[in-house]
Amino acid sequence: MPAPIYLDHAATTPVHPEVVDVMAPFFGARFGNPSSGHRWGREARVALDEARERVAACLGAHTDEVCFTSGGTEGDNLAVLGPWRALRSRGKRAVVASRIEHKAVLAAVHQAAHEGAEERLVEVTPDGVVDEASYVAALGPDVALCSIMWVNNEIGSVQPIARLAQQAKAADAIFHTDGVQAFGKIPIDAASTPFDLLTVSGHKIGAPKGIGAIFVRRGTPLEPLLHGGEQDRGRRPGTENVAFAVGLARAAELAVEHMTTEVVRLRSMRDALQAALLERIPDAVVHGRNAIRAPHILNLSVPGTDSESLLMALDLSGVACSSGSACQTGSVDPSHVLAALGVPRDLAIAAVRMSLGSMTTPECIERVAKLFPALITKARRLSGVVA
Repeated sequence: MPAPIYLDHAATTPVHPEVVDVMAPFFGARFGNPSSGHRWGREARVALDEARERVAACLGAHTDEVCFTSGGTEGDNLAVLGPWRALRSRGKRAVVASRIEHKAVLAAVHQAAHEGAEERLVEVTPDGVVDEASYVAALGPDVALCSIMWVNNEIGSVQPIARLAQQAKAADAIFHTDGVQAFGKIPIDAASTPFDLLTVSGHKIGAPKGIGAIFVRRGTPLEPLLHGGEQDRGRRPGTENVAFAVGLARAAELAVEHMTTEVVRLRSMRDALQAALLERIPDAVVHGRNAIRAPHILNLSVPGTDSESLLMALDLSGVACSSGSACQTGSVDPSHVLAALGVPRDLAIAAVRMSLGSMTTPECIERVAKLFPALITKARRLSGVVA
C-alpha cells in the first residue's frame, strides 16, 4: 500500500529532528527551574534567556519584547484582552477585528464585549482580504485595539499588514496581528513594520504543541491574563517551560533560514495541485483564488459534495486533509470564514483545505491530483449529482 500523505500542515507539523535534539537535555540533567538561584536554576535561566534572544532575532525584535506562551490561543487572548483591559479606563471603549479572524481572536473580542467593549467587526472581500473602507470606518479615537491576522488559516489570504497597522497607529490604536500561519512563510520584521503585538505558535513550524510566543513592542499597555509571579516581566507569570522554549527557538531559526527556498517549493506544488484539480474538476471553486495567498494553503469546494464525506474518503485512501480550521473539527456549521466571504452554504459545507509542508513532495501532489477527482466522481454518483 502506498505511504500515507499528510496535507494538513496548517493544523500541525511534525517536530523537526533538530528541535527534538536541542530539547532533550532539559528533560534530564538540565532540569532546573530558571527562577532558582543555584547552579541548576542558573543553567536553566541562561538557556531560557538565549532562547528568547534567538526568537527575538527571528522577529527583528528586542529580546525584552518576546514573551513565551502556550501557543496561538493564549497569545491571541493576551494580545486582545491585555490592551483592552489596560486602556478601557482611558475612554478606549472599542475593539476592532475582521470577520475572518481565528476563533481565538474572535472569542477574545466577544469576551471584551462582555466586559463592556464595543465590538466592531470589519468586512472582507469575496477573496478574503480586509475591506479597507470598512476598516477605516471602524477606526476612531475610542478604539483600544485592532486585531487583523496576517495569513488566514483556512484560505491563506494575506493581509496588507504594514498599511493596516499604519492606519491603526494614525488613529492612536494598538495593532495586533495573528502571525501563526505567516511565520516562516512571510517575511516578518518588527523593526520595519509598525504592529504592536504579534502571536506565533510553535507547532505550526516544527516545534512541539504547547509553546508559542507573543511579541509585545516596548511601551505597549498590556494587562496580564494570569497573576501570581513576576516571570516574563509580569506579562505571563508561572514557571517557564525551558525545554519547549529552547525547541521553539531552534524551530524559528530553521523556519527563517529555509523560508526563501521553502516558499518557492511549496508554492510550486500548491499551484500544480490547484491547476491539476481545476483541469479535472472544472466547476471546483478555489476560495481566495484572486488574493495574494500564502504558499502552503489550498481551499476548494466542489458542488454536489460535502466535506465530511470527502475527508472520510480521503482518509480511507491514505490522504489527510481538513475542512478548515482544526479548532472547529466536528462543527456542523459552515466555516465562519467562508460565510464572511459570501460563499453559499452548499459550497461552504463542501470545502476541503489541503495544506502543504515539510512532508509534502511532488509525488504526493501527483497522487492526490489523480485520486481526488476519482473520489469526487464517486461522491457525486452517490448523491445523484451529474458532473
